[in-house]
Amino acid sequence: LSCLRPAMAPVDTNAVAQAVQAEIERQTAESFAAMSADELAATISKLEAQLEKAKSVRASKDSAPAMQVKAAAASDDLPELPWGCPVDGEKVRAYIEKNMSERIMMIDGAMGTTIQQYKFTEADFRMERFKDFDHDIKGNNDMLSLTQPDTIRDIHRRYFEAGADLCETNTFSGTKIAQADYAMEDIVYEINFESAKLAVQAAKEVTAKEPHRPRLVAGAIGPTNRTLSISPSVEDPGFRNCTWDEVVDAYMEQVEALVAGGVHVLLVETIFDTLNAKAALYAIDTFFDEHPEISKLPVIISGTIVDMSGRTLSGQTTEAFFVSIMHTNPICVGLNCALGATQMLPFMQALSAAAGPNCHVHSYPNAGLPNAMGGYDQTPKEFAKEVRQFADLGLVNMLGGCCGTTPDHIAALHQETKDIKPRVKPPMPDLPKMRISGLEAVTVDLETKGFLNLGERCNLAGSLKFKKLIMNGDYEKALDIAKHQAESGAQVLDINMDDGMLDGVAAMSKFLNMAIPEPDISRLPMMVDSSKYHILEAGLKCCQGKCIANSISLKEGEADFIKKAKVIKRFGAAVVVMAFDEQGQAAGYEDKIRICKRAYDILVGPQVGYPREDIIFDPNILTIATGLSEHNNYGKDFVLATKWIKENLPGAKVSGGVSNLSFGFRGLNALRESIHAVFLYHAIKAGMDMGIVNAGAMPIYSDIPQPMCQYVEEVVLNESKDGEHVERLLKFAEEEKERKEAGGGEVAKTNKLEWREKPIQERLTYSLIKGISEFVDEDTEEARQMIKSPLQVIEGPLMAGMNEVGDLFGAGKMFLPQVIKSARVMKKAVAYLIPYLEKEKEEVRAAREAAGLPPEDDKPKGTVLMATVKGDVHDIGKNIVAVVLGCNNYKVVDIGVMCPCDKILNAAIENKADIIGLSGLITPSLDEMVFVAQEMERRGMKQPIMIGGATTSKMHTAVKIMPKYSGFAIHVLDASRAVGVVSTLLNDSARDEYIEDVREQYDEMKEEHYASLQERKFLTLDKARGLKLNVDFKAAVPPAPKMCGVKTYKNFDLKELVPYIDWNPFFAVWQLRGKYPNRGYPKIFDDATVGTEAKKLHNDAVALMNEFIKDKTLEARAVVGIFPANSVGDDIEVYTDEKRSTTAGTFYTLRQQEEREDANYLALSDFVAPKESGAKDYVGAFAVSCGFGSDELCEKYKKENNDYNVIMTEAIADRLAEAFAELIHAKMRTELWAYAPDESMSPEDMLKVKYQGIRPAPGYPTQPDHTEKPTMWKLLDAEKNVGIKLTDSHAMLPAASVSALVFANPCAQYFQVGRVCKDQVCDYANRKGMTQAEVEKWMGPYLAYDPDA
Repeated sequence: LSCLRPAMAPVDTNAVAQAVQAEIERQTAESFAAMSADELAATISKLEAQLEKAKSVRASKDSAPAMQVKAAAASDDLPELPWGCPVDGEKVRAYIEKNMSERIMMIDGAMGTTIQQYKFTEADFRMERFKDFDHDIKGNNDMLSLTQPDTIRDIHRRYFEAGADLCETNTFSGTKIAQADYAMEDIVYEINFESAKLAVQAAKEVTAKEPHRPRLVAGAIGPTNRTLSISPSVEDPGFRNCTWDEVVDAYMEQVEALVAGGVHVLLVETIFDTLNAKAALYAIDTFFDEHPEISKLPVIISGTIVDMSGRTLSGQTTEAFFVSIMHTNPICVGLNCALGATQMLPFMQALSAAAGPNCHVHSYPNAGLPNAMGGYDQTPKEFAKEVRQFADLGLVNMLGGCCGTTPDHIAALHQETKDIKPRVKPPMPDLPKMRISGLEAVTVDLETKGFLNLGERCNLAGSLKFKKLIMNGDYEKALDIAKHQAESGAQVLDINMDDGMLDGVAAMSKFLNMAIPEPDISRLPMMVDSSKYHILEAGLKCCQGKCIANSISLKEGEADFIKKAKVIKRFGAAVVVMAFDEQGQAAGYEDKIRICKRAYDILVGPQVGYPREDIIFDPNILTIATGLSEHNNYGKDFVLATKWIKENLPGAKVSGGVSNLSFGFRGLNALRESIHAVFLYHAIKAGMDMGIVNAGAMPIYSDIPQPMCQYVEEVVLNESKDGEHVERLLKFAEEEKERKEAGGGEVAKTNKLEWREKPIQERLTYSLIKGISEFVDEDTEEARQMIKSPLQVIEGPLMAGMNEVGDLFGAGKMFLPQVIKSARVMKKAVAYLIPYLEKEKEEVRAAREAAGLPPEDDKPKGTVLMATVKGDVHDIGKNIVAVVLGCNNYKVVDIGVMCPCDKILNAAIENKADIIGLSGLITPSLDEMVFVAQEMERRGMKQPIMIGGATTSKMHTAVKIMPKYSGFAIHVLDASRAVGVVSTLLNDSARDEYIEDVREQYDEMKEEHYASLQERKFLTLDKARGLKLNVDFKAAVPPAPKMCGVKTYKNFDLKELVPYIDWNPFFAVWQLRGKYPNRGYPKIFDDATVGTEAKKLHNDAVALMNEFIKDKTLEARAVVGIFPANSVGDDIEVYTDEKRSTTAGTFYTLRQQEEREDANYLALSDFVAPKESGAKDYVGAFAVSCGFGSDELCEKYKKENNDYNVIMTEAIADRLAEAFAELIHAKMRTELWAYAPDESMSPEDMLKVKYQGIRPAPGYPTQPDHTEKPTMWKLLDAEKNVGIKLTDSHAMLPAASVSALVFANPCAQYFQVGRVCKDQVCDYANRKGMTQAEVEKWMGPYLAYDPDA
């Protein structure tokens, strides 16, 4: 919800400091008064020690110069830098090359972070020049180069003096695309030009003092705020809100201004979409090509890996990113932003390996990861120590800092690494490998990587099905063909849209734009294929990876060939050159090698300078066996030409469209694919690197049956003893055609029940792993007959199968839904054996009794008692953990929901529980868990406690639960962790060390928590109220509602709720998580790891949900209310009628206090018109449930031992309830309150909160106090009207229920109250008529102080 926060404003630090000091003094006085004499003496001693430390710090700070808001102007008579004016790019390159080889150079830190130190106001941003500008411009840091030039120059100077060799210009957003947000597109050139001048002046000043180490200026070129690879519209993946040409044009203007301003290097940085970066690099190359009089400047490129997946925002791996931009010959490539150094390390290692001998490598990471407020906590010393690892490992030639770093960070980093040797570039091989990329990189090397399959089915000439789909505009189904090609073994996808009846440019662009967001497709490099150059160019503008451009030729002469080759090189693509020239197509061997040699010499020569390894020749695969004798040698000529090219044109590759060869045998696909296989067998031996083939259909050469293989080989090589090979194959083809027309032979069918023939142990294991219950009774009986003892059947083959299930789950090879299905099969097998078990037990008991022996102890591996604590009714997660533990042979005693402490502890003693698991969803459950731990301590119990549930956390367990219990308490994140925790705690040899490790970790977390509370700054309640959101309610109050009062809905049609379902939390319940870029629904279905299981799970859910809808076994009910209301201070009074004289209830709200840079400190009451304004305002509320009938269904499934359907029912009811809440809120907006009567919004947009108003619920961040729910229930009469009840802890019954308050004002926004101070807690308690202790109990996780201290 951070995106919904209001714009940041400067904080009055003096006022904040005074307010905080006053609060500290007040709280301190209270605490001193409560101390004994001994406690006061100890406190005085501690304070005296702190005073001495404070004096020492004060002395060091007094000696440091104060920050100046404005620096002195630069001198105009400084000597020129060694690179001259205009800049000599070759001198700059030589200097950087030499120094990066000898030492680790330094680049500066964050401009934005350092600017923030100056606390500029809107007026400071505007100054005289922009004082009347009609847009807010605060935040447009680039523009400060015009209004605060001395400060910007001073920042550069500070970084240079801290040790930076290079400083970036203040132009990160210096394009007309980015500046459009501030309506400042017309001054983009000036911003860049002046920014460059300021940085150069600072470089001259510092170089004048240190001439032995001249400073450099890098023209900073940021990513813009648009993406060329990603659609801003979920509904239309092919849409882009800017074009390649627009982005190139914007970058051209920036480059021109930066060069004119005197920068020495161009730095394309913070690349999250590689296609944007390629546009910037294209602009740079175009600029220097169009201005040969200007010396070309070195280029540095810096990408951004957005998370620990190791990919850019647009999905590329680190290596694929490097391969995509290496064509520009950058002097240095690296990573910056998004991550701290520790997180960035594996990706820096990958980049250093990928860069190899091609260039130097750099890193400028953030000062750690951002904290909860978006700031960065690493000190300069910590930052320098962490970044040093890049230098120690020999990964870098340049270091610096990004977000959160200042000149102090760079100074510390410089000192830390100045004596460490830089990364050494490995020697450049004589012949580099060809590398291409999509989301992932591919190395083309016939000897080590083998033949490269170019998928042909996305070619209008290669697939009639694909052509039909494209011509009919069905691009979605056309994408399925691309996916199938990738799955079938294609390593590059050939995309061709050439057809006289098709707009090739539009079709190529649309298909590629739709394909790029599909990772199953775009992970592969693309071959953009067209005989029409303008279509080829349009395709290259869509691909962020390094493509293959197919093709150009000498057909139109050398000048045209050179022009096209230079542009393709500028895109960074490899290029296919067809064996055509002005005389026509090369058919025979001599023409093939002549044209290829001529083209190669032009490309590698000085006119183009194409990398040899990126040149691919297509010497023309032409049709054989046509009946014309002159065509018979075409296959052999291609093979011989391939051999010649590989021997005589170093680095060049060979490709071809293989399907052309067999064109004369259309309709005989088996024969055609055999011809292709034989041809490739010989062509690859001769050196053919790649080919356009249908990778999924082609047989293996050795699998081609005889005599077909012999017939084909003779024709491909055009040689046989009798010379009749062509006629022989034609005759064979005729016979094949006749067989096909006659219906062909029988097709063998796979027996899906083949596993039923296996031994009984394998059958049981198979049933358990696959979740097949159909045969389990008969197989269990067969096992019982063999083994005789039913207990041994369970402990033997059944548990062996479940152990395999557990191993697969632990290894991530099975997923939670599959494990639940396995448990269902296991329970069915055990249920079958129960009568036999009882009989066997009775026989054993009688025998032991007759022998005078005591009864046997049949205790399992361990007993875990599970309970949802008092006041809480949510148990989906607990049920899942119980099933998973049961699958691993632990006895699980689940005593249900809303369990009071005594019930839990007595049940633990009664069942001899080894471990107690406590679960809860709502915030009050946290306090109840603390109480259970205290009671266990009082009773002297020692069982470990496992804590789990949505609101629980490792931090809460460490801070609140562990200190109350001398036993052991541990937070368990989800079911996948539970087995490991339980097994370790019950392992005598591992338990003590494990507990000690966790205790140490939790102790550190507790110390960090209390230290962070001391470091955080808060406003007093009065000060926060003074910064409330001020709204003109006379202008902004929504219209009077069409319905005032309460309305109920019963037996609401569940079918109407289905479109509003958000399925993402459903998959979270089942612990299925897709990896980027398949994280959300429905993309999770495409995930390589969990996609198949997610699809099955979703299908099961939909099927079961449809049963509920058909049988009406779940009922949806809702109650809605809209009431007259006004705010009074921080409270909202709700009135009985429009007279507004009688109060029906009051909602008490909480206000933000934690110091922030936002202009306002919000409370919900800010969104309702104050009583004194005279404006008539309203507030809404609703409670909905789809849980009526859920308990009965779950009981039914439990009796059937169907845990899968138990969990599925709860999850479906929960999703339907949330969907009902969305629908009811929509009805309120458009019908009942009708403040947005014309709203037309899809359910998807509703889930993205694009509507007017908000619907916060008590217990959530906007109002974290659950005790506000009873007021809602009173106003709605919810229990009487629809049967939704509140527990003692204000959880809702049925569990699948949702409630909310509704605010309609356009100013209403979601926010987090955050932690609150004691002054607000006292004030809030007084207003509500509660004691301070009561409020502290309910608000525990949100307190900014320790109530027990």
